[in-house]
Amino acid sequence: MKYLHTMVRVSDLDASLDFYCNKVGLVETRRKEIEAGRFTLIFLAPPGDGIGSEVELTYNWDPEEYDEGRNFGHLAYEVENIYDLCQHLMDKGVTINRPPRDGRMAFVRSPDGISIELLQEGDALPLREPWASMENTGHW
Repeated sequence: MKYLHTMVRVSDLDASLDFYCNKVGLVETRRKEIEAGRFTLIFLAPPGDGIGSEVELTYNWDPEEYDEGRNFGHLAYEVENIYDLCQHLMDKGVTINRPPRDGRMAFVRSPDGISIELLQEGDALPLREPWASMENTGHW
């Protein structure tokens, strides 16, 4: 058995690609337009990871309402420096729902409300402001 990917439905393809690629840093590995089914599949992965741990964005061409994704759970990515990435995301306008107060874990949300967990590679980083005293925003 081999893990293939995780699929999330997205309602705004441009906003989702901006979030996952331009802000989080994933890269598009492949794309399929399924005209008969009226949907697009876009596969994303961390740079250099190929198809080993992809996220499949499913965009249905006909509008649908999706809840905020709490029934899904979350996607999780290990990052080189959680403080640097969270600052980068904030600079790009992304709300840090659960700041990395512990130097180890943070949560953000995609434009469709999918929770994204960010975990520090290796040991937790030393506590640092403004993160150590930053309050949660919303929920994750």
